Amino acid sequence: MTQFALIGIGAGAAAALLFASVTSGSLLSVLLFYVAPLPMLIAGLGWSHWSALIGALCGAVAVAALFGPVFFVGFLASAGLPAWWLSYLAMLARPVAAAGHGRVGELEWYPPGRLVMWAALLAALVILLAIPNFGADADSFRAGMRQALAQLLRLETGEPGAPSTIPGVTNPQRLLDFLVKALPLAGAVLATITNTLNLWLAGRIVRFSGRLARPWPDLAQMSFPRPLVAALGGAAIAAALGGMLGIVGGIVAAALLMAYAILGFAVLHAITRGLGARPFLLGGVYAAVLVIGWPVLALCLLGLIETAIDLRARIARTRGQPPAHP
Repeated sequence: MTQFALIGIGAGAAAALLFASVTSGSLLSVLLFYVAPLPMLIAGLGWSHWSALIGALCGAVAVAALFGPVFFVGFLASAGLPAWWLSYLAMLARPVAAAGHGRVGELEWYPPGRLVMWAALLAALVILLAIPNFGADADSFRAGMRQALAQLLRLETGEPGAPSTIPGVTNPQRLLDFLVKALPLAGAVLATITNTLNLWLAGRIVRFSGRLARPWPDLAQMSFPRPLVAALGGAAIAAALGGMLGIVGGIVAAALLMAYAILGFAVLHAITRGLGARPFLLGGVYAAVLVIGWPVLALCLLGLIETAIDLRARIARTRGQPPAHP
């Protein structure tokens, strides 16, 4: 237990430094901020989820000591507790015999698809927890967001008053209106991506070190529980209703759509196995998503189609291959 505590304290200190680096305002510091959960995830996957929890608490205390008590909650909500929970779930296992199949003594590990689902739900929760900082209802939230963005733009452009002019922007007020609507959704999408990438990267690092207890899963065969589609549909309906319910629904829907895009990537990796042009096809899709952005919607659709009709199994049968199971 002493070793777990020492590892946790070290992970928390490293995470606090990464989290605090954003105060420098440089582009590199933003990247470091987003990988702040990584040390705690490494501790959780390689040693124990207790190490990750100790790291989360120690990191929160360190950040609060530097910047004030409000950052204690901010660090825990955005980095500490998600890292602990994901590392805890990732190392969950049960005997296969308890599930009614397989040999006695084998373990069934927590599925990677459900880890991605949790990464999306935690991302949405972080954004939702930030809403009260701007307002308790839809109008006050938008007004608070607009004021914060206007202040940020004043700082960036050096103007003393409201941002009446921004270099390269003909209508700053319209830009503010767009950002107020788009930033919560973009935040949920980005948080889903960073949660998933940090977990994957931590797993690779711990596996390389030889400390990863669970076998590496076939990520191309991940799947989501079918009720998640209903949750996405409910969030989309709520988003269309407007008001605070619409804001909440939009945030949840954006995070879940990104999760289905990740599932779409997994499906693409699975159905292109054995193709000679696979590296070029996958490279082109990744490049298109990174450079253009909107092709990610096609991957969302692919993930939803897979959930509805089991596309990977159908294609495997047409090729005369046995269907793979996640």
